Amino acid sequence: MNIEPVDLRVVDKRTANVYEAIIVSAKRARQVNDEQKMEFNALLSTVPPPATGEEDGEDIQNPAQLKIAMELENREKPHIQAIKELLDGKIDYEYKK
Repeated sequence: MNIEPVDLRVVDKRTANVYEAIIVSAKRARQVNDEQKMEFNALLSTVPPPATGEEDGEDIQNPAQLKIAMELENREKPHIQAIKELLDGKIDYEYKK
């Protein structure tokens, strides 16, 4: 996986304050991460447990569970997604009064 730096001058052009933009994108990344966790847990609840007599479960690999985990792991990371949303102008924020 390649690391792509974010040019802060681009962020500065699109926002009033770079530091506020970083805080906003961090909060959005947390939201995205929470959404992905909820989706992952919902998908895991549909996976049947392995059909073995052992209750240990840690040594047993469930192919359906592995497939779900790999699909979610191959997605874009929450912080990258949040920065892209910020740069595309998809995130609106305002100050509390």
